[in-house]
Amino acid sequence: MTVQIFVPCDSAALAVGADAVAESMVREAQARGIVLELRRNGSRGLFWLEPLVEVVTPAGRMAYGPVGVADVPGLFDAGFHQGAAHPLCQGLTEDIAYLKTQERLCFARMGITRPLSLEDYAQHGGWTGLRAALAMAPVAVVQQVLDSGLRGRGGAAFPAGIKWRTVAQAAGAQKYVVCNADEGDSGNFADRMLMEGDPFLLIEGMVIAALAVGASQGYVYIRSEYPHAVATMEQAVRQAEQAGLLGDDILQSGTGFHLEIRKAAGAYICGEETAMLESIEGKRGVVRAKPPLPAHSGLWGCPTLVHNVITLASVPTILARGAQCYRGYGVGRSQGTLPIQLAGNVKRGGLIEKAFGVSLRELVYGWGGGTASGRPVKAIQVGGPLGAYVPEAHWDLPLDYEAYAAVGASVGHGGIVVHDDSANMAQLARYAMAFCAVESCGKCTPCRIGSIRGVEVIDRLLRGDQRQQQEVLLRDLCDTMLHASLCALGGMTPYPVLSALAHYPQDFGLQPAATSHS
Repeated sequence: MTVQIFVPCDSAALAVGADAVAESMVREAQARGIVLELRRNGSRGLFWLEPLVEVVTPAGRMAYGPVGVADVPGLFDAGFHQGAAHPLCQGLTEDIAYLKTQERLCFARMGITRPLSLEDYAQHGGWTGLRAALAMAPVAVVQQVLDSGLRGRGGAAFPAGIKWRTVAQAAGAQKYVVCNADEGDSGNFADRMLMEGDPFLLIEGMVIAALAVGASQGYVYIRSEYPHAVATMEQAVRQAEQAGLLGDDILQSGTGFHLEIRKAAGAYICGEETAMLESIEGKRGVVRAKPPLPAHSGLWGCPTLVHNVITLASVPTILARGAQCYRGYGVGRSQGTLPIQLAGNVKRGGLIEKAFGVSLRELVYGWGGGTASGRPVKAIQVGGPLGAYVPEAHWDLPLDYEAYAAVGASVGHGGIVVHDDSANMAQLARYAMAFCAVESCGKCTPCRIGSIRGVEVIDRLLRGDQRQQQEVLLRDLCDTMLHASLCALGGMTPYPVLSALAHYPQDFGLQPAATSHS
């Protein structure tokens, strides 16, 4: 009887020895005369349990983790290959509370299928959305996305369907679809996970988008720090071409769409859509002035639909299940689900896909289990390195674009970084300004000069040089950056600084009463 075992090939699992564990499993099985079929899957997103090894049993897949090479002989001795009990046994994978309480739409196949198996993808609902789109008129596909309420998951939260309609109606013999996979925010890993673990989902979403807006060429722009994602996506594109799912005649529909992978060069600013377009064109990554918007004049001056990975990966579900089904998740104007990335000083970091409306307290204490250090949580940064620090007073707010905007915060890409009470918020605020100074493209003065001056002002404030005057100057500088920067890099750098000032003034040597306004 053949024993089927899954060991993840996700970067997070590889970083803690998944390859060595897989090789050890094969050797141990051979030595014991056990016929083993080893399958490499994507990660389930339970990073504190990686490498998470799963064994197929009559009752379902049994999970064991975190498994090290030294654990392998003992696992076989205990009969784990038959689903037997062991101290590392987590029970049936589908019953693990961390997973069971999620609503996985984008990540429904994550950890279940082999990333580069077209057979696995199709068996688990793959290409259903594309086939539905091919049976509809392009305008009807656009309407489905509009009706779903899907908003851009890259941070701006702009209604996706409006972008699609704009590009579809724009005049131009050539149109493009571009996926911004330059995921550079600290604490963010959903894009990487999806590209490494379910690459055909992104391809399917891009093909549907191309059919809807009339594009014949697409690009996936992936940061160079993601070598496994680049390699997986390149191989997935080749397989899709060979299967007739990309190329001149998609599924014999008479419609063509070609897709290329472009590797970024490590500039954070190229996460901004127009700087990314400049980079794809072979130029220096510098932000373009808008208007014109990329939807009217993007790549090489042609109408271009730009989305991030999670936005495009949400599309196949919408077409497969219908717009109203997707709208059934979420709250208010925040429809659907958000892959939330829990990181920082937290016991159980990982990927949590939930409908909008969950609170930070539920996420950090329920899924995350509190801090890894055991100390009290002091601040939670939401939305990447330029996101606001959210104080405890707001930890019960629903995760919702409008609710967060109302308190000067941003949901962003769904990245959450936890800090305990040993964190110095003034130093973290200084880091945000220094980060902006290093990563600025230099095109606009508020970002280029404002960030440098911001570091200097915070340093004077921390030295105690005329603290009240420095605070006023810092707030004024942040106001200029917020409202006059050309893009979100300079425009969002004030978020962590102002939130740290407002909620943690003591870390700056200021009295709470002096900064009661936000």
